[in-house]
Amino acid sequence: MGTAIVTGAGTGIGAASARRLAAGGWNVALVGRRPELLEQVAREIEGQDGRAVAIPADLAVATAAAEIVDRTVAAFGTVDALVNNAAVIKVLPLAEYTADILDQHWAVNIRAPFLLIQAALPHLQRQGGAVVNISSSSGTILRPGQSVYGMTKHALEYLSRSLAGELAPHRIRVNALALGPVDTPIHQTWATDLKAAYEWLAGQVPLGRIATADEIARWVEILVSPESSWMTGAVIPLDGGQVLDIA
Repeated sequence: MGTAIVTGAGTGIGAASARRLAAGGWNVALVGRRPELLEQVAREIEGQDGRAVAIPADLAVATAAAEIVDRTVAAFGTVDALVNNAAVIKVLPLAEYTADILDQHWAVNIRAPFLLIQAALPHLQRQGGAVVNISSSSGTILRPGQSVYGMTKHALEYLSRSLAGELAPHRIRVNALALGPVDTPIHQTWATDLKAAYEWLAGQVPLGRIATADEIARWVEILVSPESSWMTGAVIPLDGGQVLDIA
């Protein structure tokens, strides 16, 4: 199938996407900050006769993007798909945000996807590639404490549409998934009582539950596959109906 870079691949949606892509014949470059988690996912993939390389990297560092692409090409020869899944989320009232927290959200949630697409561009355009940006319903709904995270996700959706138009002549497709609540470790960064947090999140979803990481991974797989070869510039709400205005 080709080679895919997946960020945030040590856990949750990233790990599930990497496993599913590898099972479908993709070579997978696993990117994240924690080497031990990446190596564990790589071993699982290789144990199923897949091919994976772990690339520990801090996406908050501007030079990381080019290094990730270079290491991926060194391992597999090309980059055919890019899944920008890694993200930072802090839930705070306005008065408690610091410049460092703002900068971290910008660097990981917006700058890193931009720089990764830019660095991978020469490889993606060789045979026509695909980019999937993982956004959030928080980019649409208004929720106290999520002004910064929601702002970055809204920006990521604009970036997805803008680059879809710009890169279409190069046969590079760019789409985004705007996710509702998913059962992943990211919720541990803001929830003190995870069980109560999941119940609260499920209560905001018309379908009455949160998603599994593998449900999201299936859509990632579809969007990078030839099945979606005529689809670009889409921001797909994959949220159980969370953003619907239901009276």
